[in-house]
Amino acid sequence: MASQSVLFVCLGNICRSPLAEAAFRRAAENAGLEVEVESAGTAGYHVGEPPDPRSIDQARSEGIDITGYRGRQLSKEDFHEFDFIIGMDRSNMQDIARRDPGNGKAKTAMLLDILPGQEGREVGDPYYGGADGFAITWSEVDAGAQALVAVMLSENG
Repeated sequence: MASQSVLFVCLGNICRSPLAEAAFRRAAENAGLEVEVESAGTAGYHVGEPPDPRSIDQARSEGIDITGYRGRQLSKEDFHEFDFIIGMDRSNMQDIARRDPGNGKAKTAMLLDILPGQEGREVGDPYYGGADGFAITWSEVDAGAQALVAVMLSENG
């Protein structure tokens, strides 16, 4: 089966998108789906920085080490390199659309739109809250990741 590539995008690339990347990596691996996956931010606030410590703790509680992840900013090249660019909220989707050069191969979608019954729902940004918000974010991105893996498996027959 040919490898597909997915880029998860949030604002700063230290909370939601690294957790989505981790959840998707695990879901794809568990399903035997060969994928390339990364995450990025629409803003350049945290380029080169590790994820938020609360994201690291949440991933660790799920048995996943994301300490090696580093923030990066969404680029025009990403639209040519990735098959899917997945945003966390409507603001991210607007920023993604503004960056889209229009001639890339990437399909774009908001993560929870992929989850039946959750269309239009945003993954809330846990940055300004406590650790409990990161647990909620994990449950949302994990559900979205599982749904995306199911879509990719069904499309690959």
